[in-house]
Amino acid sequence: MVKMRLRRMGKKKAPIYRIVVADSRSPRDGRFIEEIGWYDPTQEPSAYKFDEEATKKWIANGAQPTAEVAKLLKIAGLAK
Repeated sequence: MVKMRLRRMGKKKAPIYRIVVADSRSPRDGRFIEEIGWYDPTQEPSAYKFDEEATKKWIANGAQPTAEVAKLLKIAGLAK
């Protein structure tokens, strides 16, 4: 199954996440298919950005977002 999930980057205690589309069997920070955005929880308020065209394409193709990515998509207005 293909999932939309967070890939952790950044320094220790200062995470920045990339939002990627990956096979559910690959490790969290491992191989991915496409990068579709980023999320920075350290800023106040939290910052995020999606490539809207790619995100809509992957949702239409059946990619399942994880709980945190689904929450960000809802805030961004890209999901129900």
